[in-house]
Amino acid sequence: MALAALAAMAVLAIAAVPAAAADFPPQDSLYHSYAEMVSEIHAVEAAHPDIVHVFSIGKSYQGRDIWAAKISDKVATDEPEPEIMFDALHHAREHLTVEQALYLFHLLVDNYGTDTQITNLVDSREIWIIFAVNPDGFVYDLTCTNSSHPPYCAWRKNRQPNAGTSAIGTDLNRNYDYSWGCCGGSSSNPASITYRGPRALSAPEVRALRAFVVSRVVGGVQQIKAHITFHTNGQLILWPYGHTKTDIPADMTVWDHQVFVAFGKAMAARNGYKPMQSSDLYITDGDQIDWMYGRERIFSYTWELYPPETPTVWGDHYPPDEKIAPATSHNRSALLYFLTVGACPYSVTGLSKLNCGPFFDDMEISRGWKVNPDGTDTATSGRFVRGDPAPTSVGGVRMQLDRPYSGRYGFITGLPAGSTANSYDLDGRTTIQSVPIALPASPGLLSFRYSFAHGSSSVSDSLKVFVEDETATRALVWSKFGTASTVAASWIRATVDVSAWSGQTIRVVVQATDGGHDSLIEAGIDDVRVERPT
Repeated sequence: MALAALAAMAVLAIAAVPAAAADFPPQDSLYHSYAEMVSEIHAVEAAHPDIVHVFSIGKSYQGRDIWAAKISDKVATDEPEPEIMFDALHHAREHLTVEQALYLFHLLVDNYGTDTQITNLVDSREIWIIFAVNPDGFVYDLTCTNSSHPPYCAWRKNRQPNAGTSAIGTDLNRNYDYSWGCCGGSSSNPASITYRGPRALSAPEVRALRAFVVSRVVGGVQQIKAHITFHTNGQLILWPYGHTKTDIPADMTVWDHQVFVAFGKAMAARNGYKPMQSSDLYITDGDQIDWMYGRERIFSYTWELYPPETPTVWGDHYPPDEKIAPATSHNRSALLYFLTVGACPYSVTGLSKLNCGPFFDDMEISRGWKVNPDGTDTATSGRFVRGDPAPTSVGGVRMQLDRPYSGRYGFITGLPAGSTANSYDLDGRTTIQSVPIALPASPGLLSFRYSFAHGSSSVSDSLKVFVEDETATRALVWSKFGTASTVAASWIRATVDVSAWSGQTIRVVVQATDGGHDSLIEAGIDDVRVERPT
């Protein structure tokens, strides 16, 4: 909805007087109230306990459960399968989003075992649906007696009081702790319908959703690969970022941006929505999809559902109930496509072999690497640090690069770079160790990008990669040594055959050593993968 129209609704929404009831009027009885939604999702679980588990991710400010469902063939088991997540109703008045979530729920459950495509999707993924992120607002929005369209309040926020003011509520989709309050895409005024809260994560509903998503990091790897949040309205498909007009900012790789665009356009081709970067609609900060990608590297989209833009909030967010079935079923093909491709979003740009194997770390977020894992490193300066390299040079030869291979971060020796060429030169030995990586029976190559720059060096200086097996035994699988010649920094791709560890769980260990006298050593590691087999 346009920001001007949003602002115009602020006074109306605050002034509405609630009644005791919380239900849709008879003319819109096909919509589910919060109580009816809860009853329905539990009934589906009771009818299909083999593939459905209903649970609460936490409580709202007023103590209501934020209900979710897991759909999977072995629903009681946490399988090593790609996970896909959906959620609805961040904003209280966007009731069609609950109906879209319930439609998806029934689409998967009711057709399991009879529709081959759906059965295969449920069998090979773990699917999460959060039905109403804002249950307090959901209930409140159906209780207003003096609005122009009773019982609707046109309420947007949650129902959390704001200290020092009579204004109620935080816009949950401006309260996430990534780019919060940064860029003019939210309000500091508690009376505004885009009020971001007094601080990031001040809303219990946002904390609950964040905690759930973070809980899906297993063994240092985020299991949720793709996500859609349902909103209304405008029939749009939006991708990050919302807080900046820059298409590819420093913390987004070129390859990820290509995926966002191609994936978004492919979904839009299936439901006729308009695909665009979120900020092309308007600037938002502290919103969910920016957080999902920026913090967790999940390919996250906002779907703005039916109807197209109208002149009023009532037209935008309260379509008649006879529109529920056609508006939600209209998205069937796009939803199934998202579930299919979402297991490996990189497949839309042909990068599934590289990026959808057993392990992929572009170093853009913390994925559990340990520095000095054995406690035996000797580095007095220049330890490995995950960060943004700063350029250094000696005699005009670049020793440390001014950027990682991709995105903003890599593991670099000597961060921050000093004011002189050797201020943070590696002295001694520094080591990093990955999280456990479960290899399939036929793994692809271990690949990585490295930089190993040195001057006044010898074979006493080195960059080495080891594979550590389940008994903590390490095998040297790749190495580079210093030479008498000065070698400038550059990113180079290396590959290692790890088939000797097929079916085992391994760790990758990288070790840089300055063992020579008066040598200058700078090293970097980025984009570590165990690829899919050919």
